[in-house]
Amino acid sequence: MVRPERLRPDNFTPLRRTPWAGRRLLERYKPGVMWGEPVGESWEVSVDPAFPSRLERDGRLLHEVIAVAPVAWLGGAVAERWGGQSPLLVKLLDSAENLSVQVHPHDDDPDLGPGEGGKPESWLVLDADPGAGLFLGLREGVDRDVVEACLRAGENLSQYLNFVPVSSGDAFVIDPGTVHAIGAGVTLAEPQHVAPGREGVTYRFWDWNRRYDAHGRPDPDGLPRALHVDRSLAVTDWSAPRGRAFVETCRRRPVPVGNGRALVVDTAHFGAELWSGGRPFGVALDTMLAVTCLAGEVRLDGEVVLTTGRSAVVPASLATLHVDARGGSAMACWTAPGRAAGALRPA
Repeated sequence: MVRPERLRPDNFTPLRRTPWAGRRLLERYKPGVMWGEPVGESWEVSVDPAFPSRLERDGRLLHEVIAVAPVAWLGGAVAERWGGQSPLLVKLLDSAENLSVQVHPHDDDPDLGPGEGGKPESWLVLDADPGAGLFLGLREGVDRDVVEACLRAGENLSQYLNFVPVSSGDAFVIDPGTVHAIGAGVTLAEPQHVAPGREGVTYRFWDWNRRYDAHGRPDPDGLPRALHVDRSLAVTDWSAPRGRAFVETCRRRPVPVGNGRALVVDTAHFGAELWSGGRPFGVALDTMLAVTCLAGEVRLDGEVVLTTGRSAVVPASLATLHVDARGGSAMACWTAPGRAAGALRPA
């Protein structure tokens, strides 16, 4: 039967990978999920073998399910463009501490290794402590020489970055070459694009001079995380605007598209809508849709119920998805290869 499939809610990365992790994901977005340590990332929709999503119904791996019937799941255009697999990765992320200052390369960077790729991403802020924010792009007057001198001297790189206070509902697109870091006290949803069969690469400029033990806990006698200063400098877009002008190129404001729907991300790689309230509606599908409930309860096709922090994937072959978001809110994401995503077409 062609239907939306709920995914298991506990696809978490370990603390040693995300030592900045908080507890908001478990306490607010994953009620009832038992986990023994803070959670920094929940890979809600993933075909990455390192952290793969599983169907709730029978435990099958999502990437294996798609591989059996790629056109049915992804639609013909996406299946052909990406070799029968999905490039869409959707995460929930929570930071109790600042993340490292980092940058992602372009997919076609000639110095990427075998199996490596870029990682265009976007951020939708779900919660933020008072005064919390993001580090996004370089301040006015900051060039490569300034950044390199700061790093070589072991100084605080954040003094040269734009700090952007945020609140729930703020959205940003992070293109390759953008210097960025998520600040402490921010919880967000993070749709990303990672070419199938590749690992999305993150280069760390700087990690706040922190040290950790082998389990990811702060330890002044521990080891720092690996940095990639030369590669970070090489892939940064030094021609981009500076200061607030750059922040505004990244910021996205919701565009209402009717019935409680708003388009929040529209790129050549992926699109994302927010659904909240309004009347029940239908959307036409030409590729797989990833739906994550952000609050309350959302119904898909009348039978599949998503509660807070739960995600589902909807195959393209369903053709029309009927949605009732009157009891909550959700984010819907999809792949849009080679063109602007636009809004989902009404059905």
